[in-house]
Amino acid sequence: MVLNITDSASLQIKDMLKEEDEENVFLRFGVKGGGCSGLSYSLGFEYEKNEELDTYELVNDIPVIIRSMDIPVIDGTTIDFKQNMMGGGFTIDNPNAIVSCGCGSSFKAKDREGTPENC
Repeated sequence: MVLNITDSASLQIKDMLKEEDEENVFLRFGVKGGGCSGLSYSLGFEYEKNEELDTYELVNDIPVIIRSMDIPVIDGTTIDFKQNMMGGGFTIDNPNAIVSCGCGSSFKAKDREGTPENC
């Protein structure tokens, strides 16, 4: 499994899915260039998957699509949801990130040999 979603995050995502058309919506997770560390995470809902470019997983009963080319950078990543007195939000723990920015939404990944990937 490429992506792990904790029970806390699953509950939050399923609650958000109630506002969408649950039968025809996917959670899309991936990365894009940008951010202070080189790459940033992308998390949102999408209604279509590209059979040629996307990988599909069912994680905690949540339909997830990921661009196949993003898998080496995010393989083993865990999405969690933490609540505190200031509110709540999703956190991402990526074992492939060698540097993360202070806000946690930007990172630099190691390549398959363990050296930093040029961004």
